Amino acid sequence: MLLALSQAAAALEQGEFPVGCVIVQDGRVMSRGGRSGTVLEADRRVMISEVDHAEIRALRQLESCPHPVVPEKCVLYCTMEPCLMCFGAIILSGIQTVVYAFEDPMGGGTACDLSSLPRLYGNARIRIKKGVCRRKSLDLFYDFFNKKGNLYWKDSFLEQYVRDQKHAESK
Repeated sequence: MLLALSQAAAALEQGEFPVGCVIVQDGRVMSRGGRSGTVLEADRRVMISEVDHAEIRALRQLESCPHPVVPEKCVLYCTMEPCLMCFGAIILSGIQTVVYAFEDPMGGGTACDLSSLPRLYGNARIRIKKGVCRRKSLDLFYDFFNKKGNLYWKDSFLEQYVRDQKHAESK
């Protein structure tokens, strides 16, 4: 998870939403990714990308990994709970273990009742471990939302949730 957090910190340094992802197999880092496409200019001429999520970028990089990949042996670590898009892609990749740091109350997809979905997703056997290094991830999101000029998810439920969590933690 510390490597995923370093990916998130690197994204934050570039002004991006601080989400990082690392895919590991048998102790070897197979791929990594950081969130991209969230820097939004004040005049909104620059479009944001809602597909360049850290998990998607790591999954794409995994496709060209020079080492043999056995998805069932992989563990995907991410600093924020995967959204529905990413969770679907993770399931389709065959990865069966997801570890994340901070919950996504606005768009997290891991609480989906897979059994109610069509077979492709409903038969997935996926293990979720949440809350690993949660505080470190929360700190990155808090720093992001306090960054001057940030417009991504400005005044959103997620921003308020992060602020509330940080405030509750400081009590």
